[in-house]
Amino acid sequence: MLIHVVLMRFSDAADAAKAKLRLEELAAVVPEIRSVEVAVDELATEVSWHLFLRTTHLDADDLRAYQAHPAHSEFGAWVRPLLASRAVVDYTAVS
Repeated sequence: MLIHVVLMRFSDAADAAKAKLRLEELAAVVPEIRSVEVAVDELATEVSWHLFLRTTHLDADDLRAYQAHPAHSEFGAWVRPLLASRAVVDYTAVS
């Protein structure tokens, strides 16, 4: 199982809640998403990221299919101008 983690920092922290809703909707339309967890930061410290996304995929091919899916592309086009920064980690889960 491949785990895909994304941290997002928005120019306006209020956009994190909107992004959360849109990301949760992706799971219903992208079959390559095996599971999804999206959370908005609650403590708002100076080192906090605004949004956490964790998706699971069968393998790297599934992750690439998710990233190429039109719904993901649409989300990316919407969110990109709202972001101040983003970090990504992809790793294989150890059983």
